[in-house]
Amino acid sequence: MGTLNMMRRRLHWVVGFLIAVLPVSAAERVFDFSTNQPGKPPAGFKAFVVGSGKPADWQVVMASVPPLLAPVTDRAAVNARVPALTQLSRDPTNERYPVIYSEGERYGDFTLTTRFRMVSGAAEQIAGVVFRLMDEKNFYVVRASALGGNLRFYKFVDGQRTAPVGNDLPIEKGRWYELTVKAEGNKFDILLDGRQVIPTITDNSFPAGKVGFITKSDAVSEFAETKITFRPMVSFAETLAQQVLERQPRILNLKIYGTTPSRTNLHVLAAKDPADVGQPATDAEVGVLSGNETYYGKTDHQILVTAPLRDRNGEAVGVVKFFLKPFAGQTEANAVARVLPTVRWMEAQLAASEGLSE
Repeated sequence: MGTLNMMRRRLHWVVGFLIAVLPVSAAERVFDFSTNQPGKPPAGFKAFVVGSGKPADWQVVMASVPPLLAPVTDRAAVNARVPALTQLSRDPTNERYPVIYSEGERYGDFTLTTRFRMVSGAAEQIAGVVFRLMDEKNFYVVRASALGGNLRFYKFVDGQRTAPVGNDLPIEKGRWYELTVKAEGNKFDILLDGRQVIPTITDNSFPAGKVGFITKSDAVSEFAETKITFRPMVSFAETLAQQVLERQPRILNLKIYGTTPSRTNLHVLAAKDPADVGQPATDAEVGVLSGNETYYGKTDHQILVTAPLRDRNGEAVGVVKFFLKPFAGQTEANAVARVLPTVRWMEAQLAASEGLSE
């Protein structure tokens, strides 16, 4: 069991580089907080504080939000009561940044739009979003300040805040604004109320990550009507499987096994049959990974060759399973020889992709 746990820890780096963004159709997710109980933190979110100070108090509240478009008649309701996410703690510690983020999907290319307002704060009146959050010490920030009268972009790297860039703007406490962040590759566009207010920013630090919200010190701020349109991320394992099947169309089936941070047991990351994705590994695949040796098997209708996928140091970081059509005179040796060049090619792709995780 100890060897398997060590192997699982080594496998966690696979997630870092087995990610590539492909040109697939866009998807949309809405964070409207309508299913969350007022007075409670939102389900599916995780909070933390960067810097020092007391923990934050994130809650869903009912807020009065004006419509984006002006009412057609004087009788139309000026404001609507909608659920909003708010940070209520009032700790004035200077370098204290309450953050809350969605624990679900990771995003690479996306457009995020949210409405916000700063309610109060003696030391700070700040509201913003975090994006491409890799962990609690590495992420991008775009935030507005009513006291400072500005909109700024910066990032946290290893928990340290970089120098902010942005423009001075007449931002008011108590007024609702619409903030939009567009991320495509290493370029970011930031819009306030539909107008680009900071020149396009280029940065290569974080290729993908989670999204969320941020305040500072004693700022009490509200966020509502948040949505994100994004390009779904496809794992590099899926890309690799597709490339192998294009190179070797006679393969009956192919499965690539690995782990993810949210699911540490060995399971299918990619396969010729999409229905196989997510299936747990059998003892055979686990044994191939822990033993770092190829396994041969057969049935009446197919040959099975299961091989470790090794990193540049020779350590097994994944498993690939080939399902081959048998032929007369098929032996274990020539079956393994049939797939060995493909395994070596796959390992070369993994090695070349490792640096893309940073």
